[in-house]
Amino acid sequence: MLTHRQLGVDEVGRGALCGPVVSAAVVLDAQGRAALAHGGLQESKRLSPQQRRAWVAPIQNIALAWHIAWADPKEIDTYNILQATLLSMRRAILAIPQPPDVCLVDGCHAIPGLPYPQRPVIGGDASEIAIAAASILAKVWRDDHLHQLSREYPVYDLTRNKGYGTPAHRLALRRYGPSSIHRLSFRPCQVSQTQVPCRSGCA
Repeated sequence: MLTHRQLGVDEVGRGALCGPVVSAAVVLDAQGRAALAHGGLQESKRLSPQQRRAWVAPIQNIALAWHIAWADPKEIDTYNILQATLLSMRRAILAIPQPPDVCLVDGCHAIPGLPYPQRPVIGGDASEIAIAAASILAKVWRDDHLHQLSREYPVYDLTRNKGYGTPAHRLALRRYGPSSIHRLSFRPCQVSQTQVPCRSGCA
């Protein structure tokens, strides 16, 4: 059954070695969903960086509401990546001022403590317009955030790898150790007992 106000929520950065896990929540009515679908909106993974960025303004203009939230590396290490992901999703949803008719959650896990009806959707970023829109906002925001972090921590090549475990990133971890933005509970980051604050100028 179609509902008037669908909220789609998706995350990005779950498998990265550093930086936050970021979630976006996007609320669309039937007209908004139709407009984005007619325009050819697709999930973020199917789009180039330039295409994703070009979709940000249309999504934000068409959406009834949207919000981006995150869980930081310390929260990921404290609660584990799944619980931190669900926490970031919950934060994004609860920041929406008006309650949606239903929350469409990308993946197979329901969000604990959510006061709204919700439906987990496996592969939802490919099948639900509201989730696809959320995936784009989350991806662009996190990529921009990692680009900013790359200026402070240049040795990890974050502009290219976005915090994921590329060979260059893993080599930097072995050479310099982890920084304060790394997820120390992730095995590739457990290469040194001492965190190395590799800020700009240390390369």
